[in-house]
Amino acid sequence: MQVNNTSTSNAYHLAYETIRNNILSGELPGGTKLVEERLAATIGVSRTPIREAIRHLEQEGLIKDKRVDKPTRNDLIHNSELRTLIECYAVKIAAKKMSKENLSLLKQAMKDSKNGTIEEIVSANKKFHNLIILESNNPVIIEEAKKTDAIFDLFSRTLLKSKRPLLYEEHEEIYRAIASRDSDLAEELMRKHLEFDLKYMLRYTSYF
Repeated sequence: MQVNNTSTSNAYHLAYETIRNNILSGELPGGTKLVEERLAATIGVSRTPIREAIRHLEQEGLIKDKRVDKPTRNDLIHNSELRTLIECYAVKIAAKKMSKENLSLLKQAMKDSKNGTIEEIVSANKKFHNLIILESNNPVIIEEAKKTDAIFDLFSRTLLKSKRPLLYEEHEEIYRAIASRDSDLAEELMRKHLEFDLKYMLRYTSYF
């Protein structure tokens, strides 16, 4: 029984990761109708994990009515406004309370966001911001932040493909403000960082 559970779990994760990555990479563009039978055959799993993966991705906002959702300009703006409120609050707490261990993890994530493939930099960038959000120690805030992950995962590649300037330098400034326990400066730097991200995504994305 345990083997079957493990196999089912592995099939679900394979389906979820494959479909999600294909959406984020643009291989499944906005508006694409998702056919369970076709996805199951392509990925090599049964329809049940495909159905579960689609349900999860609907909750994340990447799929709507069995089609790949195509976020609008306003969707990006509204999600960015929420994320800015959350991260500016969290970074102030981080500057006051972040442990040495987590500061070390934050520094490493900052360094990892400087070089690598687009996927590696996107992952490091996400880890940097998530470490700060976790410092809120508020499960409601953390869950709300997760709801914005999908749309930012979708558009964050725009920042790298279009060579968004000063990305690493801004992370470094935020890290230093947190490490020096300057909560007001950390909040100001985070706000400017996220505002610049949004302006750059709106200007350079070809998604809309």
